[in-house]
Amino acid sequence: MGEHVIKLPDVGEGVAEAELVEWHVKVGDLVREDSLLAAVMTDKATVEIPSPVDGEILWLGAEIGDTIAVGSPLVRLKVEGEGNVAMAAIPEPAAIEIVATRPAAEPAPAKPSGAAPKPKPGPEPEPRSLAFSPRVGAPRPEGEKPLASPAVRLRAREAGIDLRQVPGTGPAGRVTHEDIDAFMRRGPQPARPGKGFAEDNTVEEIKVVGLRRRIAEKMALAKSRIPHITYVEEVDVTALEELRAALNKEQRPERPKLTLLPFLMRAMVKAIREQPGINALFDDEAGVIQRHGGVHVGIAAQTSAGLVVPVVKHAEARDLWDCAAEINRLAEAARNGTATREELSGSTITITSLGAMGGVATTPVINHPEVAIVGVNKIMVRPVWDGSSFIPRKMMNLSSSFDHRVVDGWDAAVFVQRIKALLETPALIFVDE
Repeated sequence: MGEHVIKLPDVGEGVAEAELVEWHVKVGDLVREDSLLAAVMTDKATVEIPSPVDGEILWLGAEIGDTIAVGSPLVRLKVEGEGNVAMAAIPEPAAIEIVATRPAAEPAPAKPSGAAPKPKPGPEPEPRSLAFSPRVGAPRPEGEKPLASPAVRLRAREAGIDLRQVPGTGPAGRVTHEDIDAFMRRGPQPARPGKGFAEDNTVEEIKVVGLRRRIAEKMALAKSRIPHITYVEEVDVTALEELRAALNKEQRPERPKLTLLPFLMRAMVKAIREQPGINALFDDEAGVIQRHGGVHVGIAAQTSAGLVVPVVKHAEARDLWDCAAEINRLAEAARNGTATREELSGSTITITSLGAMGGVATTPVINHPEVAIVGVNKIMVRPVWDGSSFIPRKMMNLSSSFDHRVVDGWDAAVFVQRIKALLETPALIFVDE
């Protein structure tokens, strides 16, 4: 038998470390070649680590949430043959210190003789401290009588204590004098009216790891370094929705179903031609603004693991149906966790949408180091005055945030107003200047 050590492989160009987000095995498991061992994450891309050999898991090199350097030992396996390293003894886990009430020092065992000497008496055990968690209402079912000695009952009666409210720690739940003392120290807990209601004082600690930690770091960076300005404008999308419904009625299997997003992407492309400074990245450390000719639109997508932003590259070179097809493909890859690092990076401007739950208005956080993000709110039918009467129209708010260091409020308003004009008159989206 031998030992095979699996090290964290190079999971991407320029990546020196990765975060362990999932173990698929535990010590003692038998694995076969190509069985999944773990999953690591870097730059929002999850990489699964398979086993190159058959063997038994002897040792795991990290815990969930730990950051591991590329080339560091990750797993040790016991394998047939020599393995790739000399067999090493796996250290035993550290003993758990247990505080007991027995004597601190045990006498050494005596050698066999005719009569076994009596062991020296050890110190008396310290009395057990009684600590009760707060309880609401009676700690016993209604109608159940508390168990207590006559002396305890007399003491409780003289102190005005209802024994039904005192948790008992004696045999079979018997209330003792120590229970009375503890109850008097902490005082009675107020009972809630009604039945079946109780305070819940539990606290669950959840370690922030993986994608959720990446999101937290990204949001903290964006809010700490970017002074946001948010501009909200309502858009009448009645004509756009009629056009979208008409286009979707055409039975063409090669064309995907159109949502609002492809129209918005095409409108943004046209607006960016007039204001190229919106489609930019700001390196605030170097003090350099990078204006991009290609419009690479990040589409914020919610997955079971958290928020990811797949990127539709070169939206300026795609028509409506091409944009829709790429959005569908990237969204599916993001939900399945198969999106590559390249598909999750490289955006120059971002769209965020909560769909039907989009609310009336939002304050979206810019995807650092971009300088703009366009937020889509839900469509609602509202009465709109047309000059002579109120008529029902489909209205939607655009909530867009901008980096105020790079984009002035006037420029932000001009950009959003241009998108509004294109969406309200959707034929203009198809007109090339």
